[in-house]
Amino acid sequence: MSSTVLAPLLGLVVAFLFALSAYFQQRAARKTHRHGRSVAAAAVALMSTLVRDRVWLQGWAFNLAGFGVQALALHLGSVATVQPMLATQLLFALPMSSLEQRIWPRARDWLGAGCLCAGLVVLILVVHVKPLEGEPDRSRILLSVIAVAAAIIVLIPIASRLGPDALVLVSGACAGLCFAMTAVFIKLTTDDLVNHGVGYTARDWVGYALAASTLFGLVLGQGAFANGPLPWAVAAKETSNPIASYAIGVLAFPVQFPTGAGTLIGLGVAGALVILGAVALAHSPSADLWLRRTEDQGAHAVS
Repeated sequence: MSSTVLAPLLGLVVAFLFALSAYFQQRAARKTHRHGRSVAAAAVALMSTLVRDRVWLQGWAFNLAGFGVQALALHLGSVATVQPMLATQLLFALPMSSLEQRIWPRARDWLGAGCLCAGLVVLILVVHVKPLEGEPDRSRILLSVIAVAAAIIVLIPIASRLGPDALVLVSGACAGLCFAMTAVFIKLTTDDLVNHGVGYTARDWVGYALAASTLFGLVLGQGAFANGPLPWAVAAKETSNPIASYAIGVLAFPVQFPTGAGTLIGLGVAGALVILGAVALAHSPSADLWLRRTEDQGAHAVS
């Protein structure tokens, strides 16, 4: 099987593993109560609780497996080809969440899923990105890191003041930005290991940047899980992730941005379908019912 076919298929496997991880981690995170604390203090309190939770650790094991498969997929294919497949994580997360609540996804849910899948198909058919070759522009990668960090520093405090609904969406989206950077650093680190060995990789800064982006993405993702239903958090993360991944891939690697009118229209249609599908699933009747039941359970727990 050629790498152009195998890499996207592995991306689907990664999406399933990440969805399973999100399901377990969200079950643990939603039980935490962090009201009346600053953003930093809430994040520390949340993580200090979760690292001792058996359910959360099970989710983290699936997360590690997903990163391993993702590294293989990115070694075989490009960031812009593999990462958009991760948006299908929402298709796996929705029935997982529905199963726990005994709510089978409705027609509107699957319609949103169809839009999302159609957007991914259009994106892959239009872009035709080959596996990355040549050295990336690391100064542009550093510029991307600065832009992502600035967005997180500005948006998270604003969302925390607006309430849980805003925080779950912004935290999820910022987690998606972090994991988009993680994908780039996985690509660079894997290439370092294969081409230069362990010693060179240990001296290269991208390995440490990989650890940092993964850690921040993890913390932001748990904050999203703790503040709202699983479909909302996953939708926000998986909408921002492929868009940021494609932008960073084109910016930092020797891949020519498509300029043809037909290609640009196709990219616009693909982006619109992905966003429409993610939003439809996040605001589906099943998700709304999930939220109401969760709020009722929380109210009974407090009383």
